[in-house]
Order: sequence, then structure tokens, then C-alpha cells
Amino acid sequence: MAAAALVAALALGTPAAAHDHKDGHAHAHDHSHADKAVQDGYFDDAQVRDRPLSDWEGNWQSVHPYLADGTLDPVMAHKAEHGDKTAAEYRTYYEVGYRTDVDRIDIDGDIVTFHRDGNSVQGRYQADGHEILTYAKGNRGVRFIFEKVHGDEAAPQFIQFSDHRIAPEASDHFHLYWGDDRAALLAEVTNWPTFYPASLDGQGIVAEMLAH
Repeated sequence: MAAAALVAALALGTPAAAHDHKDGHAHAHDHSHADKAVQDGYFDDAQVRDRPLSDWEGNWQSVHPYLADGTLDPVMAHKAEHGDKTAAEYRTYYEVGYRTDVDRIDIDGDIVTFHRDGNSVQGRYQADGHEILTYAKGNRGVRFIFEKVHGDEAAPQFIQFSDHRIAPEASDHFHLYWGDDRAALLAEVTNWPTFYPASLDGQGIVAEMLAH
């Protein structure tokens, strides 16, 4: 699928912040539209600001098992009602996108721990800037990049976050790309392992996805 369609399909929204101004309603309304534009991948370079690893701090779980066991079927059905594919086609698409053997990711300070098959590896990461990617449709995305400076050899050299935000803000879910080749990761647009808070059960994740 085209990268532009990928971004459109994944553009999960976040609530507009409340504003206490005399023109409160209009002000919040304007920001809602601005936020939606950013989430859809339309923004100016000047709006992009580097983000700290703390934006993604916490304990996170892969959503892939919930797709595999059918828990996310209501989400696929909802997408089919509003999109251009059947629920089965969406499921196939997300099966490729969500696929990963990493069950959980824990982020504590500058330490990132990857859990898979009962084993874990971890590394200490520092910021390595960001990259703005332009897709065929004309919309864009930002990858926030961190490089390993110490840790297990098996821990990836680079991790790249994408969560439809372009400036410092705590994340409520994210797509993560990891590996040892920074440039190759930037070219990856078909597999985007996706993580939600480990505190949510399957139905909680469904509710979050449907809310957006």
C-alpha cells in the first residue's frame, strides 16, 4: 500500500487541549482543526520540535496479539464502514503493519528494554534528532530518533518513534521502528509495530482505537 495511505490509515487523533480564553470556544475549535491537520500529516517544518525520550516513558505492549486473536475485529469493522476496504482486507493490512515478536517495551529514563519470548535486552539511548518524511500523497510524518550509547549488543542501535505528534507531548500510543541502520529504518513504511500502555486490556485498546 502507498505510504500516503499508510499515514492516513494510522492517523489516530488526540483531543484538543482546553483553552481558558475569552474566545474559548472558537479558540479550542481552531486548535482542534490545527491538531487534526498535524495528525493527518500536514504541517510546516517550523512546527516540528525535538522531543525527549520521556515523551514515551512507561510500560507498553504490542497490539499485534490482539489483532491475531480477534480482539480488534470491531476496530477493523469500524474502519470498513468508513474506508475503502473490507474488514478482512483491513485485518490483512494491519497484520503486516503490526507484526512484531517484541511483546513489551519498557522505557525508564534513558533506558529502553525490549521483551520477547520471555527474554529481554536493553540499551541506554540518547537523542539523535528527527527526520521529516514526505509521502506520495503530499502529507508528511516525523520520526524522532534515538541512538544506543551503551547496553546489550542485541539491543538495536537506533529506535525511531512515530506517533502523529511533532513537538514535545506525552504519547498515548506509538509506532516504533528499530534496527542498526538509521537510513534503512527511515525507508520502512509497511511494518510499524504499534504499542499501547501495558495497563490496558484488549477491550481498553479497542475503546481507545474506536474513540479516535
